Amino acid sequence: MPLPYVLLSAAVSLDGYLDDTGPERLLLSSPADFDRVDEVRASVDAILVGAGTIRADNPRLLVNSPERRAARVAAGHPEYPLKVTVSGSGDLDPAAKFWHTGGEKVVYTTDKGARTARAAGLAADVVALGADLDWRRLLTDLHARGVHRLMVEGGGTIHTQLLQEGLADELQLVLAPLFVGDPSAPRLFGPGAYQAGRLRLVESRRIQDVVLMRYEPTAPGKHGVPAAADHHWLRLACELAELCPPSETAFSVGAVVVAADGTELARGHSREGTDPVVHAEEAALAKIDPEDPRLPSATVYSSLEPCAHRSSRPAPCARLILDAGVRRVVTAWREPDTFVVAADGTGLLTAAGVDVLELPEYADRAKAPNQHLLT
Repeated sequence: MPLPYVLLSAAVSLDGYLDDTGPERLLLSSPADFDRVDEVRASVDAILVGAGTIRADNPRLLVNSPERRAARVAAGHPEYPLKVTVSGSGDLDPAAKFWHTGGEKVVYTTDKGARTARAAGLAADVVALGADLDWRRLLTDLHARGVHRLMVEGGGTIHTQLLQEGLADELQLVLAPLFVGDPSAPRLFGPGAYQAGRLRLVESRRIQDVVLMRYEPTAPGKHGVPAAADHHWLRLACELAELCPPSETAFSVGAVVVAADGTELARGHSREGTDPVVHAEEAALAKIDPEDPRLPSATVYSSLEPCAHRSSRPAPCARLILDAGVRRVVTAWREPDTFVVAADGTGLLTAAGVDVLELPEYADRAKAPNQHLLT
């Protein structure tokens, strides 16, 4: 099921702390950065914080600018984004500011926690996720409520869980020029299994005396479960399809091959260069040393499922992927019967043990450069 775009937002000290242990909240951002955060809040459909953040900071989580709220209303959105919190126990103070400011609120909790939260009379919709908290189920429910962009403002445990589960699309990290130095103070990220390799830096910006850094995860998902990075790479494959020279006899397709640590190994698109019949996956794989040890754990992203039959080459792309040793493929669109009836490259790959994941929410983007073949 489609999930919201998940944006993690946090400010930390130079030594990686979210706060100190004093009675008052440590203000890490500058006034100009607080205004930037307000702008980001105004751009999303929902804002999420954990129950610990409500207890520690008693936040209101509002869009403070009247102009930004007016712009939301003019665009047909509620004045304030939906406010969301997560609590395994459901033990939340009904007097907290969170419940008495802004617009609609939702509490996600466990079956047991739901009984506690409902008994407290919280001014919110209480949603039970089962015996344990389930982030994918939570995000699926938010998407069904019309939440397409979700801003997560803490705390560190929630940021850690979303990154470790591959559900964070973006990290907006503000670095403040001070030290905390207290080992009992809360840190942004906890221990655990994170993605291998490096995140992608997409922006760095000075804002008064703090620095904003925006990162995107790069590592593909595993075992049939999509990670946030899978969406990035499949979008890139769809963009590459738009580079294909037009054809009346073949689809326009883009492909990217990505190592398990998020390193891009190669990309390609149909009819690339001087070869009028080359396919996207074929073009990308041809740029990689067949002895590259990263291939067996790599992922091939293709805007159209790899072909199982073709007349222009001896081996279809599904066979080339198998021969390369790749064991994971992510696609946006099943091949229609335009040129080959019941092509089923997905079936050929899965029968050979390849993990094939289809993200149909990108099908329209994959079809866009092929509309002339579909009408």
